[in-house]
Amino acid sequence: MPSLETTFCGVRLESPFVNGSGTLDALVSGTLGVAAFVTKTVTLHPREGNPPPRIAETPSGMVNSIGLANPGLERFAEDDLPRLAELGVPIIASVGGWSPDEYATAVARVGAHPAVVAVELNVSCPNVESGCISIGTDPGETRALVERCRDETDVPVLAKLSPSVTEIEAIATAAAEGGADGLVLINTLRGIAIDRTTLRPLLGGGGGGLSGPAIKPVALHAVYHARAATGLPIVGMGGVAGAADASEFLAAGATLVGIGTALFGDPGVVERTSAELLADLERRGANGPGELVAVAHPPTSTSSRA
Repeated sequence: MPSLETTFCGVRLESPFVNGSGTLDALVSGTLGVAAFVTKTVTLHPREGNPPPRIAETPSGMVNSIGLANPGLERFAEDDLPRLAELGVPIIASVGGWSPDEYATAVARVGAHPAVVAVELNVSCPNVESGCISIGTDPGETRALVERCRDETDVPVLAKLSPSVTEIEAIATAAAEGGADGLVLINTLRGIAIDRTTLRPLLGGGGGGLSGPAIKPVALHAVYHARAATGLPIVGMGGVAGAADASEFLAAGATLVGIGTALFGDPGVVERTSAELLADLERRGANGPGELVAVAHPPTSTSSRA
């Protein structure tokens, strides 16, 4: 029988499945089968986030406008992180900010916790007016930020990138040049939902981030080209709802697969997808998920630092 065991940036995990940041409240529901838990993005200071409503269904997905609501770094580090550590799975801490110094402060604080195996730099949130995505759409700023944060921790540093750029290869390469150990692709696409009765935006924040099956081809494209450009290990996500989707992301170049929007409709999706992927690996004669990574690429472009 094949095994789902996966190594990512030197970290051994029981499977290739993680949650998308902000899509799972593990302190309420538990980890629901993910091999590592990705926290909601935390910022230096507390944020209330955008006004409600914050989520609206759309065909083949949803639009959200949370606005990085979080308790702030101090409370997260003192209260939430110790409780998350008791869940028994490795933690990937997601951090955001409005300057390199804010990111660096957060990276140093959360990266020092023994349960944190990697830090995710959210440079791609579309639901705030400045910071995050304004950094992550500029290669120079992305490179400088990653370089600044890389010096603040001994754990792997991952850059979560936006698809809302002209060339994802340029941003991915900049992150790699700054010292990123891995990439996370993709964050949501900018979108808006209109109320058909009032003809006003459904979300309190106006626009938001589109996720779900509708964005999967965009996500696969980003993963494929970021992998080809950098060779870095990638957490691929965007519309994953089963093993067939997961296999596509692995083939495109992802080492880990994130599941997000599907969790809202099916809390058992990770466990089901894990069982389906085992069956798929056995059918293909593969010993593990690693044998599917980047198989969609030409043989000369599959170098990996996983």
